[in-house]
Amino acid sequence: MRGYGNSKAPYFFIAPTLILLTIFSLIPIAVALVISFTDMDLTGLADYSAIKFIGLRNYIDVVSDPIFGKAILNTLFYVIIGVPLVIAVSLAVALLINLGKSRLYKVFRVVYYMPSVTNVVAVAVVWGYLYNPSIGLFNYLLGKLHIAGVPWLTDPVMAKISLIILALWRGIGLNMIIFIAALQGIPKSYYEAAQLDGANLWQQMTRITLPMLRYAIFFVSITTMIGWLQFFEEPFIMTNGGPLDSTTSVSLFIYRNGFQLSHFGYAAAGSFVLFAAIIAVTLIQFRMQNKDTDL
Repeated sequence: MRGYGNSKAPYFFIAPTLILLTIFSLIPIAVALVISFTDMDLTGLADYSAIKFIGLRNYIDVVSDPIFGKAILNTLFYVIIGVPLVIAVSLAVALLINLGKSRLYKVFRVVYYMPSVTNVVAVAVVWGYLYNPSIGLFNYLLGKLHIAGVPWLTDPVMAKISLIILALWRGIGLNMIIFIAALQGIPKSYYEAAQLDGANLWQQMTRITLPMLRYAIFFVSITTMIGWLQFFEEPFIMTNGGPLDSTTSVSLFIYRNGFQLSHFGYAAAGSFVLFAAIIAVTLIQFRMQNKDTDL
């Protein structure tokens, strides 16, 4: 009887998590998958009998939608520029803070971490004033340097860069904490042995620190990549996808069709296209990591 209780105990502990995961994640995903093969809209939401099964038409229409194609290119732009920047800056800040011995560096941890937990709407309001072309701080400082003002949110290319800068500022904190935790887990004996061998700071960082951080860098790379593929809050609040859909991301495209235009089946199809892309990118990263580990 005691053995029976011990064998069942782990399942009792994980049962609440599995139940919540099933109710709030797995079941909604399954329902969304079914909806993606229908023409469900507000009428269908009120009367289920009005919903018609249309097969793959939503997927075909989404893939051929020019706005969706533009959203994919915008999202790739965010990912290609934003992900390496966030990882590099987060790692650099973590290295600098980890090297510091003063209590002031503990304050820096809080300073860099706070933007990641600050309400995105409040952040967007403040940055909206900073980016303002006439009264904004950034253009004011450029004017002091006798440099022409920058159309931060009105030029198609500059608007994307402006959103990346904002997302970079918000995204440093969490990754920095992960890197600091990994840095503090590296045994000090490695550095002491390297110093005895005459290795300088740069050699210690390239031969000890970075190789020992490869799993932390891998984890941060995956989570950051997934986050940027779902880039939504910044373009939604700051530009609403404009100007001329130049900042519309795939997630914002899905939101518009689902919650503003009430094309639920169409939006669900778009969400599963994004889901497939995220899975593919994650699997590729795992494959590359496994190859590096084998070497």
